Amino acid sequence: MSIQSAIETKLTEAFSPERLAVINESHLHAGHQEHFDGTGETHFRVRIVAGAFSGMNRLARHRAVNDLLAEELKDTVHALAIEPAAPGEPTRW
Repeated sequence: MSIQSAIETKLTEAFSPERLAVINESHLHAGHQEHFDGTGETHFRVRIVAGAFSGMNRLARHRAVNDLLAEELKDTVHALAIEPAAPGEPTRW
């Protein structure tokens, strides 16, 4: 299973999102680190709308996602941008 698929599965099972997009942005970071050519699964953006985020502030939402994906962040994923929202909240996407 790819890292992207694992992230999507974990987020879906934990938060039952109304909308979810897990975007591999690794190619955008080519050359930022020595010997990194932008291939692979190292940089992701998570866009998620879920009722589980209702009543949570921005920091709590980020912590919830980071805690859930701790295993991926420990070894494989170098960067994770998180754009969480509760249903009915405006999003930029």
